[in-house]
Amino acid sequence: MVVMTALISNLAAIFSADGLLARNIPDYRPRTQQLEMAQTIAQAIENQEILVAEAGTGTGKTFAYLAPALLSGGKVILSTGTKTLQDQLFQRDIPTMRAVLKIPVTVALLKGRANYICHYHLERTLNSDRIHLANRTEVKYLNLIERYANTSSHGDKSGLESVPEQAAVWQHVTSTRENCLGSECPHFRQCFVMEARKRALSADVVVVNHHLFFADVMLRDGGVSELLPACNTVIFDEAHQLPEVASLFFGESVSTGQIVTLIRDSRTEALLVAQEFTPLFDALAAVEKATLDVRLTFAEKHTRLSATVATQHPGFSAARQTLQEKLEQLVTLLETQAVRSQELQNCWSRAQVILNKIRQWHEHTQSSMVINWIETYSQSLQFNTTPLSIAETFSKQLNTAARAWIFTSATLSVKKDFSHYNQIMGLADAQTVSWDSPFDFPQQALLYVPTQLPDPNTPHYTENIVQAALPVIKANGGRAFILCTSLSGMQTIHQLLQDTFEQEKLDYPLLLQGETTRSALLKQFRQLGNAVLVGSQSFWEGVDVRGRALSLVIIDRLPFASPDDPVLSARIEKYKQEGRNAFMEYQLPHAIINLKQGAGRLIRDEHDKGVLMICDSRLITKSYGKRIWQSLPPMKRTRDLEEVKQFLATI
Repeated sequence: MVVMTALISNLAAIFSADGLLARNIPDYRPRTQQLEMAQTIAQAIENQEILVAEAGTGTGKTFAYLAPALLSGGKVILSTGTKTLQDQLFQRDIPTMRAVLKIPVTVALLKGRANYICHYHLERTLNSDRIHLANRTEVKYLNLIERYANTSSHGDKSGLESVPEQAAVWQHVTSTRENCLGSECPHFRQCFVMEARKRALSADVVVVNHHLFFADVMLRDGGVSELLPACNTVIFDEAHQLPEVASLFFGESVSTGQIVTLIRDSRTEALLVAQEFTPLFDALAAVEKATLDVRLTFAEKHTRLSATVATQHPGFSAARQTLQEKLEQLVTLLETQAVRSQELQNCWSRAQVILNKIRQWHEHTQSSMVINWIETYSQSLQFNTTPLSIAETFSKQLNTAARAWIFTSATLSVKKDFSHYNQIMGLADAQTVSWDSPFDFPQQALLYVPTQLPDPNTPHYTENIVQAALPVIKANGGRAFILCTSLSGMQTIHQLLQDTFEQEKLDYPLLLQGETTRSALLKQFRQLGNAVLVGSQSFWEGVDVRGRALSLVIIDRLPFASPDDPVLSARIEKYKQEGRNAFMEYQLPHAIINLKQGAGRLIRDEHDKGVLMICDSRLITKSYGKRIWQSLPPMKRTRDLEEVKQFLATI
């Protein structure tokens, strides 16, 4: 207790008006919420508690958890939502706090293996004339990667900005869990992945992302799972993303893309060591055709269907059965050739895993504990098995050893009620606390719900949205985000706005998600100063545009997940079977948390002002609407367009 009292006293000195942060960071503002959050986290770390902490925009939650974490003296795993946030923490936030506190903690960055160049696969790609790169640009990228691999101390592909992250060549020069040779690799001693893991094992603070945390812990792949036993504290930033990420990794999935990669790797190695064994090449060609046939049974580029619906689709069951049979033949032939090389033995093992997952997907279709479903993409199809609930599985992780677990985000509660989040995550014994944003929302923001909008399910609803939004966009001189709940809605709104801007000769640059990378779009948006950006899920969170460039956020409708989604549909049915109200207990809280994320794009600092326009009359007409807007920051509310124009005129 003496240690805790001293630490809390130190935190007060760090976050005070004349404290360490104020003296070392330009424009630092002391915030009561930030200090209280830091003190609460310090106490949870000391007492090895589970803490769920919501902190409104502007609280400064990153420094609020970093200070007690760095001062705690124990090993800390810090998991955040994306690789971009990982890099920001590792390269900017932690070095800043470490310098301010003047403490010699060691810090390591750990990413999934696909982020690190693999010496073995790079060498094979350079030396093989059988691996065909798409064009000269990819060949140029390969040469850049070779030079980078020879000079880099970490091999992290994010350090090579001249090669785009999505470039096709990366799949030829990185490893996967399936095709890594492990200790049998001739480059094992120089392996960038192994070096990153060694640094993580010896560091005081390790920065990971949620996908790596769950993938690694569930697969026991030798990264995070090795770190956990020695860890005193786990902190999840952007913790609202955890339910979806955990569902992904507590289930099983296998895609036709994985099969295509297996075929490529098997064929490449067979050409080197088993060129005369033609039955293997015939089997690979048969699996390749069967894989394509499975995908082509669905015309849609992107759809999600339950296994029950998918198996009724013309041709799918037969195509899946054929794929399984061709994979069985391939497994048999790969086994006969596995002795020829470590790589072929590896391909044999991978083929067995893929075959077993496809078999299990079919056999478990009628299980009451999991949801079997498929998802199609433009080039591939994925077989998924998702647990109905992740609570029990995740709560077991919490009880593996005594340590502090901290979950923090700006959006975890519904009107400060955390029961929805805690129930999904299995956090029955968690302490919960919420701090409001220090921003003056009643003065800085206005919530506008237009009148005379039809129900969102009526025809021509999207056209009505554009008509309602146009006068507000004009009054604001552009400077707007339009956040859509679907990609199809996004495309339609963009096209309608494009036509309208041309007809009325409105000189507002119109940007669309997908035209270039998110970071490039945001940079363009900030530089233009009067642009209108139409985006979908990518722009609902993790986007920070301060100042006049963004003073209007328009949301096309309340973000209720589609009831046709196979996972949601199965979970709703489970609630009904238990005699519970699925809408009030699951769908509504989920929509509110998503809406809070979108609304959070508007006010990013104490000088921002703007209008949040929600184009959904259900916010007013439905009994649950009050619960929604009461969960948002305390903005003034209006349905009067003239009042909106007057407010925008003051910005």
